[in-house]
Amino acid sequence: AAAAGTLMCLSTVATATPSDVAAAAPDGPRWLQIYVFRDREVSDDVIAQALDSGFSALVLTADLPVYGIRHREARLGFAAPEGNVPAIVAARARGGEADGHHALGLLEPGLQWDYVAELRERWNVPIVVKGLVTAEDALLACQHGASAVVVSNHGGRQLDGVIASLDALPEVVEAVGDRAEVYVDGGVRRGSDVVMALALGARAVLVGRPAMYGLAFGGAKGVQQVLEILRDEVENALALLGCRSPAEVTRAHVTQA
Repeated sequence: AAAAGTLMCLSTVATATPSDVAAAAPDGPRWLQIYVFRDREVSDDVIAQALDSGFSALVLTADLPVYGIRHREARLGFAAPEGNVPAIVAARARGGEADGHHALGLLEPGLQWDYVAELRERWNVPIVVKGLVTAEDALLACQHGASAVVVSNHGGRQLDGVIASLDALPEVVEAVGDRAEVYVDGGVRRGSDVVMALALGARAVLVGRPAMYGLAFGGAKGVQQVLEILRDEVENALALLGCRSPAEVTRAHVTQA
């Protein structure tokens, strides 16, 4: 991400620790996506390590109070990695069978909106709330101190039949106005997808699976190549729309099929 000139958002349950990521790319901007556990000290440990390592914002995951029923993962025999959550590592060291799914079973299912303000006050960094698909929730996030919101349906994996992120985006953008920045993720596979999201009002677009495809194919160089391909596709789409920069893209450039 740093080599491609963009930021990385590291998950709490990633397989690399915040300090490891910071050491690998000390000059790249980094955010931490946090999952909140019943034992807040577990979350706090990871947050403290990330901020000590130069991470500049916290991305609060709002759409995973419980782990969704994911039939495809069950069919494929998918098992989440242990990640960098101390409680999971400790359980494994004691001879337990803990893995990433065990970690997600420790999540706080009753998270309240005041936790957004609590995070901001305690850690004194911008708070981004991720996993919203309605204007109501986006406004609540803003009212409780969020600097930005991410319109996201968690890749469609949490709740079957949930609205697509791109379809939810205009409502959120209109409601939020200039109260906070609005980002979006979910289903982005090419640069034209990015341009559509920008046209509908997103300030930035997050990608996950394309980066994973690049990682599987060619490691860090593969990820860099994927990001550069996306950038080239964005520039190509802008040129074909007659736009000199992303700032010139408007809703007039998007027609619903």
